[in-house]
Amino acid sequence: MPELPEVETVRAGLERAVIGKTVTEVAVLGRRTVRRQSPEEFTGALRGRALVGAGRRGKYLLVALDDGAVLVGHLRMSGQLRYFAPPLPEHERHTHAVIGFEDESELRFIDPRTFGELFVTRDLDKRGVPSVLSGIGVDPLVDGVGARVLETLLAGRRRPLKAFLLDQSGICGIGSVYADEICFAARLSPERRTDTLTRRDIGRLAAAIAAVLGDAVEHGGSSLADERYRGLLGDLGSYQSLHAVYGRTGSPCLRCRRPVVRSSVGGRSAHFCPHCQK
Repeated sequence: MPELPEVETVRAGLERAVIGKTVTEVAVLGRRTVRRQSPEEFTGALRGRALVGAGRRGKYLLVALDDGAVLVGHLRMSGQLRYFAPPLPEHERHTHAVIGFEDESELRFIDPRTFGELFVTRDLDKRGVPSVLSGIGVDPLVDGVGARVLETLLAGRRRPLKAFLLDQSGICGIGSVYADEICFAARLSPERRTDTLTRRDIGRLAAAIAAVLGDAVEHGGSSLADERYRGLLGDLGSYQSLHAVYGRTGSPCLRCRRPVVRSSVGGRSAHFCPHCQK
């Protein structure tokens, strides 16, 4: 966590709250958060720049600056990007970077586990995506992942379905939570070998990817029990109340009422109904 729906929710929040504002102050309080460049280079690249667009690629936030550079953010496991309007509250614990604007509002990067990061780059590909992200695959919301695209991505693959869905070089943005939910919606086992999928299976999988991720975005993503994930204004997601299998080990399947089970697929946990998902 967070996965594509959570990051897309934060992106939409940025579009509403900060696009058009000019950066006046930058403070780097945690060196691990800004680790691809020096704090001086990071602050110098942002100070005086206007934020002109909020994009996303997979789990990466891409905020365009008025000089052509891009502020890249990745929340990783516990990161939060939060917006505060004046009067400003005290910095929360684990606040590692602060970006201030001319109206005295602030963006704060909060990350207890310090796996998340921020950096500014001018090295972009022809799509305007940072070159450092060139290895990640198609984005289900930005590019779309229809049945034909999915057939191409699956060609020659022989691995468990959940492992395929988690591979960011094929489809980017899907993590463990939504891989389980997508497999349930498609009636496919996360343990199923990809080379056994029929054209009909692939069609159901493509439809499930679009439906599950789209629904999750509409609900502001999923905030799990630790409530670590929050939107830009600190609000919780609500899609966790609609999870069909993730975190429901031993609970009755929503289709057949048999117990949901948990197994390990490629070193990651997988939640599914062995009766409904084949």
